[in-house]
Amino acid sequence: MSLSGKRVALLIEDEYQILEGWYPHLRLQEAGAEVKVIGSGTKNTYESKEHYPMEADAAASDVSANDFDAIVIPGGFAPDNMRLHPEMVALVRDAYESGKLVAAICHAGWMLCSAGAAKGRKITGYLPIKVDVENAGGTWVDEPVVIDGNVITSRTPVDLPDFGRAIVEYLEKS
Repeated sequence: MSLSGKRVALLIEDEYQILEGWYPHLRLQEAGAEVKVIGSGTKNTYESKEHYPMEADAAASDVSANDFDAIVIPGGFAPDNMRLHPEMVALVRDAYESGKLVAAICHAGWMLCSAGAAKGRKITGYLPIKVDVENAGGTWVDEPVVIDGNVITSRTPVDLPDFGRAIVEYLEKS
């Protein structure tokens, strides 16, 4: 398997978009990566917008960026909830600043903005966060997937195949 030995943190909070949470989780497992679901620590199981649960393996306060090769952030309204937890923002910031892959889809660009990972980067996501990305110093790009250094972003669930492929290809090379 191409990603054997790679460790990926998938961040989770309530109101995540079901496909944006589960598709990367399963795609990365299929490629051989070890995927750990990291929650805010407020509970053990988080509900999607569609009320589908995802169980966390650990809280953000119990892990560090050094434990992972990449961080993946699903969208929905979960990123807005994640930003309320400094430990989750710090995890993204630490991974980004240490040069590890940070991948975000849809509203997850909010976490990039909060973590300082949008500044000077080309970013895409769900159109309503365009102003937030620009206010955080990023350049908005309307494309299915955007790769800028160690940051990969995508817009919406229809872009998940491109998003998953970009993450796998990036990790294969690192």
